[in-house]
Amino acid sequence: HTRFKWDWSSDVCSSDLAPLPERKDVLSWRLLAQVELVKVKDRFQPQFSAGVAALDAKEVKIQGFMMPLEMGDKQSHFILSATPQDCAYCMPGGPETLVELKAKRPLAYGMEPIVVTGKLAVLKDDPTGVFYRLTDAVAAK
Repeated sequence: HTRFKWDWSSDVCSSDLAPLPERKDVLSWRLLAQVELVKVKDRFQPQFSAGVAALDAKEVKIQGFMMPLEMGDKQSHFILSATPQDCAYCMPGGPETLVELKAKRPLAYGMEPIVVTGKLAVLKDDPTGVFYRLTDAVAAK
């Protein structure tokens, strides 16, 4: 096995935009960053910390920035990011800083951070390279 460890303390995006400050009432992006890529045969697979693995299939509340995957002012399938997107063609960070989100009802697109709740899936072998997916997501109150 060859290991690559994510380093949350390094600059995870190429911009000067800072990640959201940590909040006690939402899932920590620092916790989600506790993942290593382990080489298995000819490919890499994520290996999650026990704290992250315990979140699989749990209801969570998370804050992030909406990155649309489709056109329109309402979004039901998008990426939630730990950092704001400063380039329309660039990902703001690695897979540990992103959550694929599928909302129960479309949410209004905006540049400000949003807080949502939903069921988190910790993905060990997703063909798209996504580590996390939030389903049945709704705007948090």
